Amino acid sequence: MDRIAADFFFCNMERFRLWSSLLQSSRFIKMYHQAPPTLVQLAARSLLRNQALAISALEDLPVELFPPLFKEAFAKRCTEALKALIQAWPFPCLPLGALMEASDLEALQVALDGLDRLLALKVWSRRWKLQVLDLRNLHHNFWKLWAGDEPYICPSQAKTKRQTSPAEENGAGMEAKPPLKVLVDLSLRQTTLDPFFSYLLLWVEQRKALVQLSCKKVKIITPHIHRVKSILEKLQLGCVEEVEVNCNWTLSSLATFATYLSRMGNLRSLLLSHVHRASSIAPEEQERLVLQFTSQFAHLACLQELSMDSMCFLEGRLHQVLRCLRTPLQSLSITDSRLSESDLACLSQSPSIRQLSDLNLSGVRMTRFSPEPLRVLLESVAATVKTLDLEDCGIQDAQLTAILPALSRCSSLTTFNYLRNPVSVTTLEALLVHTVHLSHLSLEMYSTPLEVYGPQGAQEQWRLNQLRDELMMMVESVRQSRTIWFSTIPCPPPGNQPQFEAQANLCSGCQTV
Repeated sequence: MDRIAADFFFCNMERFRLWSSLLQSSRFIKMYHQAPPTLVQLAARSLLRNQALAISALEDLPVELFPPLFKEAFAKRCTEALKALIQAWPFPCLPLGALMEASDLEALQVALDGLDRLLALKVWSRRWKLQVLDLRNLHHNFWKLWAGDEPYICPSQAKTKRQTSPAEENGAGMEAKPPLKVLVDLSLRQTTLDPFFSYLLLWVEQRKALVQLSCKKVKIITPHIHRVKSILEKLQLGCVEEVEVNCNWTLSSLATFATYLSRMGNLRSLLLSHVHRASSIAPEEQERLVLQFTSQFAHLACLQELSMDSMCFLEGRLHQVLRCLRTPLQSLSITDSRLSESDLACLSQSPSIRQLSDLNLSGVRMTRFSPEPLRVLLESVAATVKTLDLEDCGIQDAQLTAILPALSRCSSLTTFNYLRNPVSVTTLEALLVHTVHLSHLSLEMYSTPLEVYGPQGAQEQWRLNQLRDELMMMVESVRQSRTIWFSTIPCPPPGNQPQFEAQANLCSGCQTV
């Protein structure tokens, strides 16, 4: 019976694909919450009832049928079939992470066993294409398009059936195997690694000459720098594209990490948060550690996004970072950190900001600053900036008035956050006169003017209603395409670096116009 199923599976695949496409596009199917299995999926299930038969059939299996068969074998945990499918995989990449639950150790073990079979061969057929095992939660469309969850479209490079050349039939179709690469996103959260990554790391270590472990994203949420070092030593740092360090590190720990940062030549995004200095550190040692960190930016030729939150050493030293940047940034975030007026002036003159799309300076106190550096900064980014965050900067009415002409030239601006800055009704009205002409602006956020509050600081509802009516009249022409938020005191932010969405729900202390 299984042999009949196998024959049926191969001989009628063109008919299966046609019917699968017709069934999935049928109006009848749309009446149900979930479509029934396609004919391809049913055939795969039938074949997998006998794993030995399925494995023997792989040699003649058309390329485009590997994904649906693999997906079915994975769902049913047909381990032997999975190992054989991995060995004979006809694509350069196997996006296994899209099928796995988080930290699925059992699935990982099966996949690595399949790779071991492949690695054990001295030579392998050129028809076996696997070069990368991708364990990241990406490439879901690969399985949807290939495995019958969406109408089937056969890529031009896929053949209905793999052809065997005369040379291959005579044994000449073999070539030396290239090194295999395993892609994974790394998250260091504890003093010890989770079982999933521990198993993977040990497996790679034992096959160091045959396998390369690559991480595109590295997230560090542990203060133990020695643990971080031991892991980074085992990675191909040149493959890292995103790094997030979100923990309490000393300046000394940051300087130690910087030696690895310099080897991340393809790094595109860097987030550093909560770096403090030990009270006992000498000024000369502090300067040495800061220089050890900032000098590494000269090696980051691909850096596009830089975020520094709660950094203890930036005041008076921002120029050391900026002068080492080799390419223009697309996103810059310096939050909850002390900067000097000269730092802001240096930033406004830096070539690295000329293409900024996102600028976040929330929590950088500017109360005692001249408005000139901020005005020049806004003029420098006016042509490109889309998101501007000046929350809790302590900007006063006179400073805001001085920067309004520069702000009104930010023609691409879509989001403007001015929460937790003191503002009067008169200045707020002047601000809205300028922003109302920014055609792309879709979200504005402000604190309620101080006049709305009574002598004891309590909000007076009638004043708030009156203000809302006045502002509604001012922005009547753009209200259909714009959201304006006002926070009432207190209105705590959702985090140090809030992310705002146009459709987000307001907190209890926020109101819209």
